[in-house]
Amino acid sequence: MEQLNIGWVGLGNMGMPMSAQLIKAGYKLNVFNRSKDKAQSLLNSGAEVVSSPRDLVAISDIIFVMVSDDAAIKQIFTGADGLLEQDLSNKIIINMSTVSPGISIEMASLCKTKGGAYLDAPVSGSVKQAETGTLVIMVGGDEAAFNKVKPVFEKLGKLAMLVGETGAGNNAKLAINGLLALHAQGLAEAILFAQSKNIDTQSLLTLIENSALGNIFSKIKGEAIVNDNYNAAFALKHIVKDLNLAKAEGLVSPLAKTTLATYEDAAQEHENEDIIAVFKALKY
Repeated sequence: MEQLNIGWVGLGNMGMPMSAQLIKAGYKLNVFNRSKDKAQSLLNSGAEVVSSPRDLVAISDIIFVMVSDDAAIKQIFTGADGLLEQDLSNKIIINMSTVSPGISIEMASLCKTKGGAYLDAPVSGSVKQAETGTLVIMVGGDEAAFNKVKPVFEKLGKLAMLVGETGAGNNAKLAINGLLALHAQGLAEAILFAQSKNIDTQSLLTLIENSALGNIFSKIKGEAIVNDNYNAAFALKHIVKDLNLAKAEGLVSPLAKTTLATYEDAAQEHENEDIIAVFKALKY
């Protein structure tokens, strides 16, 4: 394994287990997180905690960023003590956040002026896949940069694929999350209909799992409904953000419009719960 110093920004629900995978793989990890207490477990595992993104760049060859939205990206890159305050020669910055293609194009241009490379590399998968290194990673940007960091991607996911130029990874993620939203709402509506006809929910889920429609998502989210467990693996407010990003990029089909309206309504009471809490909103 090439001896790379890796920087990581953002220790949320996904960033924490993903960065832990890199420590497990033997990489030297340097981390920055606005809430210092979240970094403590990584510090105990051998990571170095720094006080700013700027400091992270100075001691890292590759810097991963996993934060919530475009505003957070701008702050991490262009804020006081941001990533762009350092020379980026021979550095690769990898933005794994689900953000707009536009912010990636903007940040890639700024990184280039500092001598660095930028990849947008959002992921498909949730906390469990982050913990087991089985995410799907979709990447936009320079092929040479992608090939250099692919061995690192392979410690985080079961598939890392270059899908196009800068912003392509973001657009692929928006497409996938649009389908995710449709799937979650469809599952919720199917269960509600079955319940109205006195069909046991677990029986319905067993039928679904053994049909052509069976998949891991339906299994996990169906079990969440059965167990009345809506703790957020992927918060409902984030799918609202992603659907709005997709809308801005032109996803305005009939299903997309209806689904966005459904989740915006659901977010009024359930924004911090899991995406499948749309079930509770539809139930009212």
